[in-house]
Amino acid sequence: MTDAAVTTVRVKLPTHLRRLAQVDGEVRVEVEAPATLDGVLDALESRYPVLCGAVRDRATGRRRAFVRFFACEEDLSHAPTDDPLPDAVVRGTEPLLVVGAMAGG
Repeated sequence: MTDAAVTTVRVKLPTHLRRLAQVDGEVRVEVEAPATLDGVLDALESRYPVLCGAVRDRATGRRRAFVRFFACEEDLSHAPTDDPLPDAVVRGTEPLLVVGAMAGG
């Protein structure tokens, strides 16, 4: 049996989620390859259980309506969550951004 490759992904959370998780700045989570949004969110919720249900709906696993995901200037919010993340995120040169969407008019 071989060990799965693991990569460290940098994640920047919005202020309200940083407060909830009681962290400063960006966090780093270890994700098995291939690194996907699902893998990052699973690792994030495992490391910070208080975030369970804050980013994704507990029942459906879908992202909350006012949460968006960006990486490398690309909106990943509607991409399949099992797609591999961009190489720059996997290499650690770029963070995955979790952004609280703005609403209003």
